[in-house]
Amino acid sequence: MGAAVKKNQWVLCALLSGTLLASEGFTQTQTHHPNLPPAEIVTQILLDHPNVQAANSQIRAEEANRTRLEAGHYEWNVRLGKQQRRANPTNATEERFSEWNAALERPVRLPGKAALDAELGARGVDLAAALRGDVLHEASRGLLRHWFAWLKENAAAEQWTAQVALLDRQAKAVQRRQQLGDAARLDTVQAEAALAQAEAQSAQAQVRYRTASEELRRRYPGLPLVAPGPIAEPLPVQGSEAEWVNKMMEHSHELMIARGETQRAQTLAERMRSDKLPDPSIGLNFLRERNGQENSVGAYVSLPLAGDGRRAAAESAVAQADSSARREAGVRQRINAEAASLYYSAEARLSIWQSSRHAAERLTHTAEMMARAYQLGEGSLNDLLFARRQANEAQLALRLAQLEALELRYRLLLDAHQLWDLD
Repeated sequence: MGAAVKKNQWVLCALLSGTLLASEGFTQTQTHHPNLPPAEIVTQILLDHPNVQAANSQIRAEEANRTRLEAGHYEWNVRLGKQQRRANPTNATEERFSEWNAALERPVRLPGKAALDAELGARGVDLAAALRGDVLHEASRGLLRHWFAWLKENAAAEQWTAQVALLDRQAKAVQRRQQLGDAARLDTVQAEAALAQAEAQSAQAQVRYRTASEELRRRYPGLPLVAPGPIAEPLPVQGSEAEWVNKMMEHSHELMIARGETQRAQTLAERMRSDKLPDPSIGLNFLRERNGQENSVGAYVSLPLAGDGRRAAAESAVAQADSSARREAGVRQRINAEAASLYYSAEARLSIWQSSRHAAERLTHTAEMMARAYQLGEGSLNDLLFARRQANEAQLALRLAQLEALELRYRLLLDAHQLWDLD
């Protein structure tokens, strides 16, 4: 009867939650996410992450590179020369003259190339920003993964601690019954052996919990490792597969990076094609000859003669652009599959949790019935210990399944940028 009431309450809660979520639209915006650390602390920790800081520096580097491309390598050059002239006129004394020349020149960027250089620089900045977003998103995923690993180890440690306490009371009760002559020595040995096994499992669980705590503390300094409250009941995923997949692909930084690399490669290919027509150089020169007896000022234009190297460079850039476009298609295909898999995994974990809860309730109830039967002398201790072990395993599986369902739902929200959206 109690299980049916709990089930009805859960169904009512799920329906009410679904109604509220539907009224808010597909985004499922929530002001509170249970069993997660405070959002403002998470935000600061993620923004201070070394990989995110490195990505910020890379953006500054690309901004400087954009300025370099916009300015170009079209700089003024100065040429200076000096020479000695010797003249031997017929039947005359040899004459010597000190002469020098100077020139000022610079390359000229042909029309259209400046716009391509500016676009190429902007593509680099956009790509660096997408990389920063991907690094931030991966840091968010890592924090969520390590946080729930810590919650699972905490749940396991708590479950085994409770089991040790239960078996300790059981062993003491059996010992008293033996002293009163109501239980065999074998029962006491069995109870103590079950207690020892549970204590060993509890010790291992405590070690895993401390290890997970230390890793979380060192990976994310400043994250409060406060003992979590009761595990929240996972809510069903609202919305269709297509809606979630489209949302995740829309916000996929990995896809943005692939698209940015394709766009930059295409711009570079266009720039290399424009370089098949070389940029000319213009200049002014001044000559002083025969100790200043002759002076001249002139202007000149120099134009490189294009060769096979420029044509090959343009063809290589076009091939690279085609390669980037094909890689983008591959990334899109993979992300689409991963997004659909995440959606179905989140749905499946909810069903697994519901089944685990039903099994845990039944096995716990069975263990309680066996305990009452043993107290009344109607059952064996071996059967009771077996029932206790099954109930404990079911309760532990229930808590882990509940946390996994929560984690996958939060991962779904995170990839759809509805959780810790820092962009």
